[in-house]
Amino acid sequence: MHFPQPLRRKSPLNWIVVVAVLAIVAPRVAHAEALLLVEADTGKVLQAENATIPWYPASVTKLMTAYVTLKAVKDGRITLDTVLTVSPVAASQSPSKMGFRVGTQVTVDNALKMMLVKSANDMAVVLAEGVGGSIDGFSAQMNEAAQRLGMTQTSYVNPNGLPADGQITSARDLAILARAIIHDLPEYEYFVHIPSIRFGRRVTQNFNRLIGRYPGADGFKTGFICASGYNLVASATRNGRRLIAVVLGASSGTMRAVRAAQLLERGFATNTLSWLRPSLGTVDNLVPIDASPPNLRDEMCGGKHRRPASDEDEDTVANITGGAPSASETPFTFFTAALQPPMVKPSELLNAAPAASEPVVVYTGPTRTGAALVAAVAADEKQTPRQRGRKSRVAAKKPDAAAEPKARAAADAKPEAKPAKPAVVRHASAAPKATDKPAVSADKPAVTPAKPRAAAKPKPGSKSTTGDAGSAPRT
Repeated sequence: MHFPQPLRRKSPLNWIVVVAVLAIVAPRVAHAEALLLVEADTGKVLQAENATIPWYPASVTKLMTAYVTLKAVKDGRITLDTVLTVSPVAASQSPSKMGFRVGTQVTVDNALKMMLVKSANDMAVVLAEGVGGSIDGFSAQMNEAAQRLGMTQTSYVNPNGLPADGQITSARDLAILARAIIHDLPEYEYFVHIPSIRFGRRVTQNFNRLIGRYPGADGFKTGFICASGYNLVASATRNGRRLIAVVLGASSGTMRAVRAAQLLERGFATNTLSWLRPSLGTVDNLVPIDASPPNLRDEMCGGKHRRPASDEDEDTVANITGGAPSASETPFTFFTAALQPPMVKPSELLNAAPAASEPVVVYTGPTRTGAALVAAVAADEKQTPRQRGRKSRVAAKKPDAAAEPKARAAADAKPEAKPAKPAVVRHASAAPKATDKPAVSADKPAVTPAKPRAAAKPKPGSKSTTGDAGSAPRT
């Protein structure tokens, strides 16, 4: 494009105007992604892109499962100590799941922690059956709560977000739900930002990669199915101001965290640029769009893309840059981004290890303390399969079948570790203290949390053994 000579000689401000005009008139690449940023206290919308387009929720469904369950606790219908039983229906759910046998008992407290941190589909069903009697009964309670909260674009069919006809929501509705969790259940809010859990020997980090990495991150939940893409409802608090970011349809687990961090950073910087931004009203007043949810299956899992097993996969996306605007951003957002502080760099945000924290111990059976808790955790350790490491590139042959019994016999011959100190057990509603020691200690820690690593690429034709509510059920 050729610009008149006088324009090129004017001040640099003219060039900023030219860039904004080009952003408006230039053709934009269509990209299925929904973004929303709101203030938690007021519900004021700070940024909205496709925020009222219907979307498949995937595992962020579990936020409503937690909300309905914790409302039942608050209303006195159940307690966090109520013991629930794993049914055949719960045990048959697709991964990601705890994988407990039928008949295993678990408290509401532990089931919530497993569901929200590990995204355990079986624990979502255990809670649903314990609170609502059945999946259908609980889904009805979920829908009643959604209507009461004003989530007019939301419909639930199951408590975990596994693919099902009629399981629909929107970024707008998810922000409304996040605000309800904050305002209605402040005493139980700790559940949505637990950094990690430990069951037996296995430590699982929260799939929300902002927790422990982004300053002030304090919620909520991730999700993925092929049809929805990578979803995230996140929140962070800075100087007493809490913001909620919703990202739906991101291209990877990394990108959804990057998008959320970008939204939050811009939101915290709005005080200095509020005069530049048009008023978008409150989240409740966003006008719903009557449309079918986009189906991203081909984009996420078809063709050359390998289907991610779950949120647990450490996926990466090439050429991610923190400051580059997404295709779904408005020209106004692109224009004002240049005037704001630099965005959080993905390399700095996500490559760093999460802040050190002691994993929250979860276990089967009734609520226990002291020596009884130590015994329960020890029993769970015997049932926890050892994590499989990557196969050696050198040793391709199968392990000797006779070696395992010998190894076990040798392990049994070792002297027992010194008795551990009685563990202190708190419900998730109690904030952890900095002086607390690990709930279960021994001469050596059972598991040392490792740095996140990329999941081994499955061989063609192989079946995944892990998954999240987001992965399609194995056939």
